Amino acid sequence: MKSRKGGDCSMELRVLRYFLMVAREENITKAAQLLHVTQPTLSRQLQQLEQELGVTLFRRGKYNISLTEDGMLLKRRAQELVALSDRTMQELTNREQDISGEISIGCGETRNMTLLAEQMTAFRQKYPLVQFSLYSATADDIKERMEAGLLDMGLLMEPVDIGKYDFIRMPWKEKWGVLVRKDSPLGQKPSVFPEDLLRVPLLIPRREVVRHELSAWFGETYDRLEIAATYNLILNAAALVRQNAGVALCFDLGSFYEELIFVPFASAVETGAVVVWKKNQFQAQATDCFIKWLRNTI
Repeated sequence: MKSRKGGDCSMELRVLRYFLMVAREENITKAAQLLHVTQPTLSRQLQQLEQELGVTLFRRGKYNISLTEDGMLLKRRAQELVALSDRTMQELTNREQDISGEISIGCGETRNMTLLAEQMTAFRQKYPLVQFSLYSATADDIKERMEAGLLDMGLLMEPVDIGKYDFIRMPWKEKWGVLVRKDSPLGQKPSVFPEDLLRVPLLIPRREVVRHELSAWFGETYDRLEIAATYNLILNAAALVRQNAGVALCFDLGSFYEELIFVPFASAVETGAVVVWKKNQFQAQATDCFIKWLRNTI
């Protein structure tokens, strides 16, 4: 790794763990106690890390310390590196034992999660030493974390580029519509047309590729829409709908939102979902076994 001064530096995971503990506690003395090292030793390690990187990582106050902008960047990367190291050690330790370990899955908001959850439950009944870790996000965020090695698999909503991945297509299609208050005029309609959403504050998905798909349904009215906000997870958008801040363009997830109702588009717009994992990549025993399980059950 190149430091900002141009030299080479090699950061030990131990030092990164020290750095993360100090960043969390914002106090070197308390962090040293939790790490079971002396305060001078910890201070010296942090100073050496800053010298190696050629940057200042902390703002040092009288009673506590806080991260600089460079420190916040290192914190994000250090968390990824430490998590990846821990998972690798766990996978190597468990290879020669019964099927066990953690399977991390990034999950988009889709009713197909119900099907995946059923298979996860059945899989754990047969392999009780396996633990699942779920991360809820959009397809773009999930793919980024898969590329970083932080997720094993992803349940992605289309449209999405899956050229780098092997995949299983999920059976259910999601229908688009709007999430509105039950007492709103739109809540009384059996379906909505593009013209119904003019002069109505809209909450729309943040993903550009999804917005492009929706623009085809709106046609010429798309440029006249009033966009009040964008969102990545519908749960947060639903809170705005409850407060009458607008109506949310979303899937019918079959979930119950108090005081809210889903109204479908008049002409059906549907979206599929896929379970993906990286092509030609070694998978831990538990993940490989679960992939084979899904191939046989979905």
